[in-house]
Amino acid sequence: MTSQTQSDKDRVVIFDTTLRDGEQCPGATMTFEEKLEVAHLLDTMGVDIIEAGFPIASDGDFEAVREIAKRTKNAVVCGLSRAAHKDIDRCAEAIRPAKRGRIHTFLSTSPVHMKYKLQMEPEAVHDLVISQVTRARNHTDDVEWSSEDGTRTEFDFLCRCVESAIKAGATTINIPDTVGYSVPEEYYDLFKRVRENVPNADKAVFSVHCHNDLGMAVANSLAGVRAGARQIECTINGIGERAGNAALEEVVMAMKVRNDKLPYWNKIDTTMLTRASKVVAAATSFPVQYNKAIVGRNAFAHESGIHQDGMLKNAQTYEIMLPETVGVKQTSLVMGKHSGRHAFIHKLEEMGYKLAQNQLEDAFVRFKALADRKKDIYDEDIEALVDQEIAHSHDRIHLVSLTVIAGTHGPQRATMKLDIDGQVRIEEAEGNGPVDATFNCIKSLVPNEAKLELYQVHAVTAGTDAQAEVSVRLSQDGRSVTARAADPDTLVASAKAYLSALNKIVMKKQRDMPVAAAGH
Repeated sequence: MTSQTQSDKDRVVIFDTTLRDGEQCPGATMTFEEKLEVAHLLDTMGVDIIEAGFPIASDGDFEAVREIAKRTKNAVVCGLSRAAHKDIDRCAEAIRPAKRGRIHTFLSTSPVHMKYKLQMEPEAVHDLVISQVTRARNHTDDVEWSSEDGTRTEFDFLCRCVESAIKAGATTINIPDTVGYSVPEEYYDLFKRVRENVPNADKAVFSVHCHNDLGMAVANSLAGVRAGARQIECTINGIGERAGNAALEEVVMAMKVRNDKLPYWNKIDTTMLTRASKVVAAATSFPVQYNKAIVGRNAFAHESGIHQDGMLKNAQTYEIMLPETVGVKQTSLVMGKHSGRHAFIHKLEEMGYKLAQNQLEDAFVRFKALADRKKDIYDEDIEALVDQEIAHSHDRIHLVSLTVIAGTHGPQRATMKLDIDGQVRIEEAEGNGPVDATFNCIKSLVPNEAKLELYQVHAVTAGTDAQAEVSVRLSQDGRSVTARAADPDTLVASAKAYLSALNKIVMKKQRDMPVAAAGH
């Protein structure tokens, strides 16, 4: 939908915080390269504002925001900062290379946050709002101010802070439901009343930022828009702290499918939603639940006989949107061992991949190797193969070979060869089962204190020769990382996933000098 058909006052700005709030999701850490890939995709699909990170949090975050600022062609690149002047200055430095940059600065305003988190009196908080917005405005004319825990803030104080923030130069005002406590009627009422009671409210765009603790983030976000907010802060797949954020794909498709009740428009190319979901799931190693709206594996699957019968007669009986509108193609049997390079490259382009020449060659070699082991190759197999290639291209530790002896007579034994920073090392270990033996091998070769928090196996496609996709979550020194890998051999996939998680821990340690993260 374009601005010709609807006016600018109905235009909703999509602010994506996958790379900032999404990455604060426990275990959903992305590497530097993965962040750049996700940012490029967000920019291509029409996201208006990319919140690229929290620059003061670590050197790694700063570098990622700065590099995204350099590369982004269309979107505004935004960095988050607390109220401290050094935070704001660091944020300004990170976004400086952007064509258009934004500083997003926040401060808690609820009684409980002011008393226990900030340990400040309301008057001092109000003064700090003016000070932080003024400082940010000295760096850029695009400043967003957020009242952290806004839905639990006393109304008169909230209005006072909002009015002062706008007066100090804030062009966007965000009132977040930080703890996911609000319900739609209440959130609607809050925005309506604030906009009616703040004299200079017409001089700023109001924004919603909702958490999903009660499963109402999308409903609350849309309620805020109905009350006059014109920016939605959201994430791909709804990832984020605790139960996550409002899902970008859900708010966008709600406006598209129910434009009769939600007569607003945005610039998102909806045919890229499924691809975006898969890229973020692969980068964060955070699987999408099968029954997730819009992008879940079962979103357009019809199992029951009644549904199938209706679908065969007319798709509209049980489908309110066409799968193609969100980029879903029917699972197709694509190739086998006789498929050539040209057909493979064409297939990748059709699936939305744009790979450099060396990446194409690597992917094709791996495709041929997979085709030798697996009779039929599906779209999902190619996705797993290419996403894995992108995710692991900068790893320092690589699996060279693995042999496992398993069966009813234990103990099980694994022999493994690893390439660690260019040096090949070999080890043998026993374990309580083949996976345990495999992981014990890795621990011998790469000594570490990481604790295994999650080990999951899924089949990528149907059939006994399907690739196994393994997810592994490791935690060390209070931080969690998740990684995924796929292979027709479940044990090889397990080893690759474990090594990928270890690589993330190693690389994160190198890049980051962490400080406390933001919570809004």
